[in-house]
Amino acid sequence: MKIAITSTGNSPDSKLDQRFGRCAFFVIYDTETGATEFIPNPNKDSPEGAGPASVQLVASRNVQKIISGEFGVKIKSLLDTLKIQMIALKEPEKKIEEIIKMLNH
Repeated sequence: MKIAITSTGNSPDSKLDQRFGRCAFFVIYDTETGATEFIPNPNKDSPEGAGPASVQLVASRNVQKIISGEFGVKIKSLLDTLKIQMIALKEPEKKIEEIIKMLNH
């Protein structure tokens, strides 16, 4: 299964980005292979529509779940339609590598 995680940077010791649509990077983690890919978010500085555009980006990577600090109202219905589960993690100091370890247990 592929899981997207919002990240403040492009390394495993980066922290969870609390913003979904305007996060700095998306980490695509494959639970079957253990592979991680850091993707810069081209929508982070968009004046509007960052959330829906970010949904399109992660959906194109075939993710089944997204972990972020917050999701906007418009995003929830889009993700529901695409059957992508949202996981809101209210731990802004949590590192990406720690989140991946949590997923493996």
